[in-house]
Amino acid sequence: MSDTRFTMLGIGLIFVGFIILGVFGTAYFDATIQANEFETCFEYFDDGPPVEVSCDAKLQNKVMFLGLVLGLVGAGIVSLVKGARGKWDQDVKPEDMVGPSNSDAD
Repeated sequence: MSDTRFTMLGIGLIFVGFIILGVFGTAYFDATIQANEFETCFEYFDDGPPVEVSCDAKLQNKVMFLGLVLGLVGAGIVSLVKGARGKWDQDVKPEDMVGPSNSDAD
C-alpha cells in the first residue's frame, strides 16, 4: 500500500475512534460513577424500569469498550507513523518515470 494511503487510513481510524467514543461513551462512563458512589449499579431502559446489575459486569463492559476505542486510535497512530516514515509516492526511480520530462521515452 502506498504511504499516502497509510496516512489517510490513520486519519480515518483516529477519527472513527473519537466518534465512537463521543457517541457511545457516555453509557459506559456512568458505570464508574455508580460503582464509586453507590454500592449497586443499575441498567436504565427507555421503555421500562431500571434493573439492578453487577457493578463488575458494567466495569468490564467499560474496559472492553475502552479497549476497542484505544485499539482503533492506536492502529491509526501506527498507520500514521508508517505513512510518515515510508518512501513517499513522489520518490520515483528515474527509470520508472513517465511523461515528457523522461529522456528514455519509447
